[in-house]
Amino acid sequence: MMFCKIYISRIINLQQMESIVSKGYWIVRVSVRNEENYPNYLQAARPAFEKFGARFLVRGGSYEKMEGNACDRNVVVEFADYQTAIACYRSPEYQAAKAIRNANADADFIVIEGNAA
Repeated sequence: MMFCKIYISRIINLQQMESIVSKGYWIVRVSVRNEENYPNYLQAARPAFEKFGARFLVRGGSYEKMEGNACDRNVVVEFADYQTAIACYRSPEYQAAKAIRNANADADFIVIEGNAA
C-alpha cells in the first residue's frame, strides 16, 4: 500500500510540473549603424509582436558593461512559452522586419526557455 501512495504521489507531482509552462524569451543585443532608418525595423516588427503577444521587459535603458563586449541597445522580450518565442522569430512578419534590422544594425540574438528557479 505504501508503494502505491509513493507512486501516485510521484505521478501527481509530475503532472503538476508538466502543467507549469515555462516562458520563452528573446535576449537581443543591438548595435545600430543607421539611426535614421532603424525605426523602420521597429514599425515593421510591430505586427509580429502583437500577433505573438510579445511583452517587452527591457528595452534600452542605462547599462554598465561588466565583462565582455557591449552593444548600444539591450532588449529582453517575454512570450507565453518557448515555442511562441520561436514561432514569432520564424514568422513571415518578423522575417520581413529582420531584413530591415540587418540592413541598419548588427545584433546578437538568442531565444531561450526560462525555467522557474
